Amino acid sequence: MGIKARIALTGRPGVGKTTLIERVLPLIPLSSGGMITKEVRKCGRRVGFAVIDVATGITGTLAHIHGRRGPNVGRYTVNVDDLERIGIAAIERAIADKDLVVIDELAPMEICSPLFIPMVERALTSDKALIISTHAHLDHPLIHRVRQQLTLFRVKVSNRDALVEEIVREFGQ
Repeated sequence: MGIKARIALTGRPGVGKTTLIERVLPLIPLSSGGMITKEVRKCGRRVGFAVIDVATGITGTLAHIHGRRGPNVGRYTVNVDDLERIGIAAIERAIADKDLVVIDELAPMEICSPLFIPMVERALTSDKALIISTHAHLDHPLIHRVRQQLTLFRVKVSNRDALVEEIVREFGQ
């Protein structure tokens, strides 16, 4: 296995953190797992977010404007069941079986699950390579810890393309 880089990405919503992760993963020769979140759009309008298992591609609903049950974050209702069944389970399997653990992202929706923070803490204390993205403005002790313990990259529209190569270099490629 290559270098066990431990990367944190932060930036404003919609700046391209998830896209950056998706562009980096195929360039790093490590088995990867964990979760990513993506916008769900209908007729050009964001209506929710999907949670996706990096290793399997299994997809569920993280949050939706028409969600029926769960905590509310802004205008979205968080689907804690899918977050735990798909996202948190994917992180747990990645810690056990993969070289690289991806957690996209530490943000208000994800921390609605009481299982999420302990799973992120498990990833942090593991010996695994990490890529963790964080909400730019959330003030939470775990986010502060991630930003202090991992190599931090601030993602902006102006630097996101150049960051692909820079992050891949962190993994010794």
